[in-house]
Amino acid sequence: MRPERMSGVRVYRNGAEERRVLIVAYDDAQILDIACPSGALDIANRYGAEPPYSVELGTPGRRAVRSSAGLVVGAGQDLETVVGTLDTVIVVGGIGCEDAAADERLLRQVRRLAARSRRVASVCTGAYVLAAAGLLDHRRVTTHWGWAERLAERHPAVAVDAAPLYIRDGNVFTSAGVTSALDLTLALIEDDHGPTLARTVARELVAHLHRPADQAQISVFLAAPPPEDRLVRDLMGHITGHLAEDLTPGALAVRAGISSRHLTRLFTSHLGTTPARAVRTARTEAAAHLVRSSGLPLAAIARRCGFGSVETLRQAFLDHYGVTGDRLRRMTDMPPARVAPGRETPRS
Repeated sequence: MRPERMSGVRVYRNGAEERRVLIVAYDDAQILDIACPSGALDIANRYGAEPPYSVELGTPGRRAVRSSAGLVVGAGQDLETVVGTLDTVIVVGGIGCEDAAADERLLRQVRRLAARSRRVASVCTGAYVLAAAGLLDHRRVTTHWGWAERLAERHPAVAVDAAPLYIRDGNVFTSAGVTSALDLTLALIEDDHGPTLARTVARELVAHLHRPADQAQISVFLAAPPPEDRLVRDLMGHITGHLAEDLTPGALAVRAGISSRHLTRLFTSHLGTTPARAVRTARTEAAAHLVRSSGLPLAAIARRCGFGSVETLRQAFLDHYGVTGDRLRRMTDMPPARVAPGRETPRS
């Protein structure tokens, strides 16, 4: 049956639809980078994803690739012959990433397929391939912590932040090492089908639904054990993964399905701070990492991290670290936070 394709969803003559996901692999790819996304999407289908995911593995020339573990994985698609629109392109990582990033034939197809896709993602060092293809310029991205510095040096136009588990910047998703592929895929499932299905898939995989996306090394939220309350944990994951979005207490309360007053009680009880202060702290710490790890101007950093202006960002740095953004960029060591977030009312 010949499908018609629109907006990344294949629509067949009988009315059936599929979300078309293409996983791009190469020699010496990490086998878990292939297995985590494909396995999670398969479980999503079994639990009623509508429309379901159609997962394909593609390589140059449709040749089988040898993973870094020695297992040979057969491909179902030749990247050069993939036509029609795609929902998601996922480029995997692995120790073969540098050879893959130097393969112009592969990069040419990644660029072509990205233009046909609703969104693009990388797992682990798959970011090397996306960066070499020019798809990460002027975006905040992450990759495996051990490879982040090298990626930043090779691609100065890319804002590399080694701290988070995954980052969404527009329609581009990047994730850290190996098992964070599962965190990334659960985020994609939640975007497509909502939190209920994502929770169901996580439960089937015996996994945490939301590890916080932004794992800032200086985060006060990581200095103590993660909040025991699942709702607070999930909201913090949402906050740190969507810093540029509406994160007012009212919006967070609507997302959680509770009143603003109850939201404040939960945050005060489990984090020792209010929702507004938690959001400000997460944004400030993410902005600090971008200031230190990228050459982005402060105006761009302010936008990406949800601050209304450079002046608001400047005041947040002064409140949190006691220095301005320019001073922070010149410093070798990150200053400690001046106070814990619930101990002082930040200025807006």
